[in-house]
Amino acid sequence: MNQSASLNTGTGYPMPRLERSAVLSVAMWVFILVASTLFGLFLAALVMRMTAPDWAQIGLPWQLWLSSGLLLAGSASFQASSAAARAAQLTRTRVLLSLAGACALAFLLAQLWVWQVLQAMQVTANGNPAGSFFYLLTAMHGLHVIGGLVCWLLVMRFALRYQDSAGMAWRVALCARYWHFLLLLWLVLFAALAWLTPELVRYICGIR
Repeated sequence: MNQSASLNTGTGYPMPRLERSAVLSVAMWVFILVASTLFGLFLAALVMRMTAPDWAQIGLPWQLWLSSGLLLAGSASFQASSAAARAAQLTRTRVLLSLAGACALAFLLAQLWVWQVLQAMQVTANGNPAGSFFYLLTAMHGLHVIGGLVCWLLVMRFALRYQDSAGMAWRVALCARYWHFLLLLWLVLFAALAWLTPELVRYICGIR
C-alpha cells in the first residue's frame, strides 16, 4: 500500500490518510495550546520581575528587526507553499518549501548574531534580570523553531520522494500553521522585550 496513503495503527489495519491528518491536526493544536501556556507563564514572570528595583532596561540591537523579517518571510513562504500544494503544483510547492526552510535557518543565524552583539555590549545572562529574560525567551523560541525545522525536513523529504499532491498538501498545511504560530509568538515576545517597561507595568498594575 502507498506509504503516503496510510499509517499502520499497530492493530494490523492501516490508518486512512484523512484520519491520520485529522489526528495530527488535533495534536498540533494541542501542542500550540501547551506552548502558548508555557510562554504565557514566562511573560507573566517577566512582568512581575520587571517591577523590582534591580531591573535595568536593555537596548535591543537592530538585528532583531532582521530576524523578525526573516521569520515573516518564512511564514509567508509556508503559506504560499501550502496554497501551491492544494493546487497540485508540486514543483512550485517544493521551491517555496525550500525557501521557507532557508528563511527559518537564516532566522536562527540572525538570532545568534543578536546574542553576539549583546555579548559585545556586556549584556549577559547573569546580573541584569532584563538580560536573563531576553536570553531565556529567545532561546525557548529558538528551540521551537528548531523543532519546526525538524518537521520541515520530514515534509521536504516527503515532497522530494513522492508525487502525491494530496498527501503533500496536508503536511505542508500543518507546517504552515506551526510557522504562523511561531511568527505570532515572536511578535508578542518582541513587543514585550522592546516596549514593555517597568514604568508601563507599574502604571497598568497600579503600582507606585
